[in-house]
Amino acid sequence: MPTAYIVDAVRTAGGRRGGRLAGVHPVDLAAHTLDALVTRTGVDPSAVEDVIMGCVSQGGQQAGQVGRNAVLASKVLPQSTPAVTIDRQCGSSQQAIQFAAQAVMSGTQDVVIAAGVESMSRVPMGSTAIFHMKEGLGNYKSPGLEEKFPGITWSQFMGAEMIVKKHGFTKDQLDQFAFASHLKAIAATQAGAFADEIVPIEIDTPDGKAWHTQDEGIRFDATLETIAGVKLLAEGGTLTAASSSQICDGASAALVVSEAALRRYNLTPLARVHTLTVTAGDPVIMLEEPLFATDKALARAGLKIGDIDLYEVNEAFAPVPMAWLKHTGADPDKLNVNGGAIALGHPLGASGTKLMATLLHALKARGKKYGLQTMCEGGGVANVTIVEMI
Repeated sequence: MPTAYIVDAVRTAGGRRGGRLAGVHPVDLAAHTLDALVTRTGVDPSAVEDVIMGCVSQGGQQAGQVGRNAVLASKVLPQSTPAVTIDRQCGSSQQAIQFAAQAVMSGTQDVVIAAGVESMSRVPMGSTAIFHMKEGLGNYKSPGLEEKFPGITWSQFMGAEMIVKKHGFTKDQLDQFAFASHLKAIAATQAGAFADEIVPIEIDTPDGKAWHTQDEGIRFDATLETIAGVKLLAEGGTLTAASSSQICDGASAALVVSEAALRRYNLTPLARVHTLTVTAGDPVIMLEEPLFATDKALARAGLKIGDIDLYEVNEAFAPVPMAWLKHTGADPDKLNVNGGAIALGHPLGASGTKLMATLLHALKARGKKYGLQTMCEGGGVANVTIVEMI
């Protein structure tokens, strides 16, 4: 079977809700990221055979096939470049990487861009369902679903609280994990660890044009006391906004190619895709599936958790990576070494390729070999991607 290589992966710095990226249309945000990837890698733009773009809230400014619109808005890619937009909830652009790799591994395509975009400022989370319900156009929960899951309201927040109770975590442990995410993100930012993965985006500010190059959600003044003092999201619960991922605007992209394309376009790969896995489980607790997907991915890869040098486990809520560490017995010092979504933000459909950019560049900086990425997804689904550095 042909090997799929990742030549490069890039991302924008995260923008807070209503923050520095809120003035950028998501189509243009994605287009800038695609252009930066193609320019950086030096691949012939006309060689790109498809763009697979993850996006969760496909309504409003992200409607009308946002992936194709980003290609049309591109200053580099020709309009003959196909594109498709996919939704696997929070794992949308991680699935885009896996679809791109599968296209290359099948021998049907040689050069594919996997990407993602989400402007949560301009297209609020859940708005595509809420607006339709307010207009009397019905609920996504069908009679068939209601029959199988009577009275259940799908809620990632409720799922996260269920994980807390199941694994016996305390609020203090959640707060400590959240504080550590900020400390790691602060250290990474100050050390310039994100410099090679971040695509500068020109923005308008009250003082004129500026470049957005630093993740806006990091709390540089955070203390354990301030994090612990944030009010609970629900009475009697344990989670707060501080121990949950931040609403975020952003885009990301990765170039996936075959060995033939490496030679043809004189490209230097960062890594090869070692293993692809996607599984599904309990849709009510919902966010626990990365634990079991990781078991399957490691077995398929013939690896043990100790063989993996770095892990990126999306910090949708603090109990998710905490439960993953407990279940797998993984080394916490290898987890989200530059911080995670609690500090850096979680731009939904863009998070998959965003995490991959951070994982690859962190592995490269440390001279390490294997990286594993996984994230929880709505409906009880999880993707796991294992990469091997070249």
